Amino acid sequence: MKCPFCAHTDNRVLESRLAEEEASVRRRRECKRCRRRFTTYERIEFVPTVVVKRNGRREQFDRSKVLRGVTIACEKTDVSSERIAQLVDDVEAELQQRASREVTSAEIGEMVLRRLKPLNEVAYVRFASVYRKFQGVSDFVSELQKIEARPELNDLMARLERMAAGGDVS
Repeated sequence: MKCPFCAHTDNRVLESRLAEEEASVRRRRECKRCRRRFTTYERIEFVPTVVVKRNGRREQFDRSKVLRGVTIACEKTDVSSERIAQLVDDVEAELQQRASREVTSAEIGEMVLRRLKPLNEVAYVRFASVYRKFQGVSDFVSELQKIEARPELNDLMARLERMAAGGDVS
């Protein structure tokens, strides 16, 4: 850090405290050469992440789009808005930790699905149906088969398979 008065690089920190709603650190410094004091602020630098869409178009990552998609998938489930916000925070943090500043929309979808599955299976299947563009019942059946089989799902899966095959649903 250069002194703004004499450009000397050696200084000492006199005081540090959180500033701007804890989004930055304010440091009071003193230059060791000219003894003048100055203030610096340190902020986390968020480098924007670019999302490469399926059609090849690029756009800046928009947290609200992920939040909206997860919120819709979790409608009428027991997943709280706090858990949804935490899930989106985790996805955003994972993106910030990546070395690459580009990510495909498919990778973001998989990050969300990986976090939704243990939260709520219904929300997981709902999100997967939109994200993976399910075309029919057979896509749902296939996704349900990937979920750990449980006795109460066996009957449902059998009925869905009969529907997919065009058979009787009773």
